Amino acid sequence: MTTGIHQPNLSRRAALAAAGTLGALGITVSAGAWSEAAPGPKAAKPTLAFRPDGTFKIVQFNDTQDDEQTDRRTIELMDRTLDAEKPDFVVINGDVINGGCDSELEVKQALNHVVQPMEHRRIPWAVTFGNHDEDSVERTGMTEAKMLQFLQTYEHNVNADSTPGLTGTSNSQLLVQSSRSKAPAFGLWLIDTGRYAPDSINGQDFEGYPDWDWVRMDQLTWYRNLSIATEQKYGRKIPSLMWGHIALHEHRNMWFASLDSRTDADHARAAKKHNIVGERNEDECPGPINSGLFNAFLERGDVLGYFVGHDHVNTYVGNYYGVQLGYAPGTGFGAYGLPGPDRNRLRGARVFELDENHPGIYKDTRIVFAEDLGIDLTADDQPIVPLPLDPRQR
Repeated sequence: MTTGIHQPNLSRRAALAAAGTLGALGITVSAGAWSEAAPGPKAAKPTLAFRPDGTFKIVQFNDTQDDEQTDRRTIELMDRTLDAEKPDFVVINGDVINGGCDSELEVKQALNHVVQPMEHRRIPWAVTFGNHDEDSVERTGMTEAKMLQFLQTYEHNVNADSTPGLTGTSNSQLLVQSSRSKAPAFGLWLIDTGRYAPDSINGQDFEGYPDWDWVRMDQLTWYRNLSIATEQKYGRKIPSLMWGHIALHEHRNMWFASLDSRTDADHARAAKKHNIVGERNEDECPGPINSGLFNAFLERGDVLGYFVGHDHVNTYVGNYYGVQLGYAPGTGFGAYGLPGPDRNRLRGARVFELDENHPGIYKDTRIVFAEDLGIDLTADDQPIVPLPLDPRQR
C-alpha cells in the first residue's frame, strides 16, 4: 500500500525524512527546491547524527498493539525506558495498534498515545507496519497509507514517504551522520514485511501453511540497489541494522541449527554455535515463502542485524553466519503475552548501542524489561481514557 509524495509545504524535517525514498526515485532535495535527477537509485543524505562523543543509541518498541483505550502501562513502560536510556532514535516495529478501533478518530488516538512519549522528549522516531495495523480498515477507512500521512504530521517523525510501485508502506533508509565528518557512519533500514498471505497463488491456496506475509522481491531489489548506490556515493559499505515486523525463516533455523530437527539437543548445539541468548516461548511465525532477504544480507554485507517482533513472547538474539537475528519482546500490555499470571513478565524494549570508537560501530544490544523498571505486571487490563489530539493532528 503506497502513498504519493507530498511536495507542497514540505518542512525541512519531512524533506530529510523522505530523502532515502526520494533518492530511490531519482529525486533529490536541495535547499528549498525540488529538482529531477537522472533516473536510478540515489543514496540518501544523513538524517540523524552521532553525538559528539561518537555514540548513538536506539530503542526498539514492538507490538504496542492496542486500541484507543491503550493500557496505561504500555505508555509507562515507554516513558520509563526513554528516561532511563535517553536514546537518539526510536522505532516502533510493527503492530503499532490492533483492529479494535471503530472510527478514524479512534485510530488516530491509538497512534497518538504511543508516539507521544517520543514527541514529548523531542526524540526522532519512526514506525514499521505490521499485520494488525490495518485490521480495522473496513470500519475506520484508515489504511496504512493514511496512518503514515497522519504520523508524518508529528514534528519528530522521520518515516520516509512510500515509494510508488514498491510493495509496502514507508520502506525507509535512514543514515546517521558521523561525529567526525558530514558522511554517514551507520544506516538504519525499515522494511514493511506485509500483513497476510494472499488467498492463493497460481490456483493453489495456503491451507496448512503459515498465513503471514513476506518481504517481496521488489523490496529486496530496492534494498540491494539502494545499498549499492550508498556504497558508490560514499566509497564504502555503510554498516547498518534493519527492522521489520515479521521474523524470517532463518530465525527458526538459527534456534535449532537445523531445517528439520527441532529437539532440545539441537537447540543446545545451536546456542553454542550461534551465541543465542534469550527466550523462545512460541513458534516463529514467518510467512509461507522464504523471501531471500537473509541471502541479500549475506550478498551485500552491510546489514549487521535484522530485528523483529510479531511473536510477543520471544526475546532471543543470536549470530547467524555473521548477521544478528533477534526479537524485541512485546511492549504493549493490551496484547497477548505469556499464559496465566505470567502474562506480562516479558513486556519490554530492546536497546542498541552504537559507538564510532568501537570496531564495526555496532557495539551491543540488550533488553530492558518492565519488571526492571518497577512497572505493575498484574495480569489484567488497565485502559486509559482516550487523550484528545493536538489540533495539528486532527
